[in-house]
Amino acid sequence: MERLSGLAIICCFLLVVGVVRCKTVKRDVKALNEIKASLGWRVVYAWVGDDPCGDGDLPPWSGVTCSQQGDYRVVTELEVYAVSIVGPFPTAVTNLLDLTRLDLHNNKLTGPIPPQIGRLKHLRILNLRWNKLQDTLPAEIGELKKLTHLYLSFNSFKGEIPVELANLPNLRYLYLHENRFTGKIPPELGNLKNLRHLDVSNNHLTGTLRDLIRNGDCFPALRNLYLNNNLLGGGLPDQLANLSNLEILYLSYNRMSGAVTPKLVEIPRLTYLYLDHNSFIGRIPDGLYKHPFLKEMYIEGNNFKPGTKAKGTHKVLDVIDTEFLF
Repeated sequence: MERLSGLAIICCFLLVVGVVRCKTVKRDVKALNEIKASLGWRVVYAWVGDDPCGDGDLPPWSGVTCSQQGDYRVVTELEVYAVSIVGPFPTAVTNLLDLTRLDLHNNKLTGPIPPQIGRLKHLRILNLRWNKLQDTLPAEIGELKKLTHLYLSFNSFKGEIPVELANLPNLRYLYLHENRFTGKIPPELGNLKNLRHLDVSNNHLTGTLRDLIRNGDCFPALRNLYLNNNLLGGGLPDQLANLSNLEILYLSYNRMSGAVTPKLVEIPRLTYLYLDHNSFIGRIPDGLYKHPFLKEMYIEGNNFKPGTKAKGTHKVLDVIDTEFLF
């Protein structure tokens, strides 16, 4: 009887050890070790052992977060930023099929984003800003249906903004500024019901606001619209009044013209309005000076009638970085 009891204790111990030391799925171990082999010493020195999720007394690799799924562990987050990673985007990352967050910002990655990025079906946050990435954006980004935050700013992407971005139903924040995008902004982005922040400033985009805002139910959740420093033409369409949640409208340094529509007064929470350095004419509607929420209105560098005044103290507007808020 004592022997049976002893065997039961040993079995229970082995079971507990097995749970505590569950293995990391081989696919993720292989992918992370491939990435490890391609990275510089600044990252590798903190990646000890062969198992990125930790093994025995060895802790998980720095920047790697794992979760347990059944009898195995999988990598769910990879955050390796500001460590001067040099070279092409590590394609092995796209084998980490359970990733929910991928953050490689502020490195020196070059070349294109591989089309295999579309394999990361669980990805919610993709942050690749402040690199040296190039070429066109792969249409496969549109397959990341769970994506909520997309940061691709401060790179050298070119070509048109892919219309496939409109296939991301959960997208809330889209940062594409400081690249080399050309062509028109896809009006299909207006179908994104959860999009709060759209920044495509400092590119080479053409077209008009009327092209972008075609109907009365587009961009229903949009709060911040940054279109400044592009090549946009045309005027201010009355449809802007349909952006009922808009707070920031940034149109500076474009090629827009015509009179300022009084419909802007109907945007209930409009707080910052940047019209400067275009070719607008006439006068500013009186209602904008009386708007209860409007704090700042920049108008310099246009062809307004003499005596037309700006509004506010003209402080520099800080762009809110939402990466750390969610």
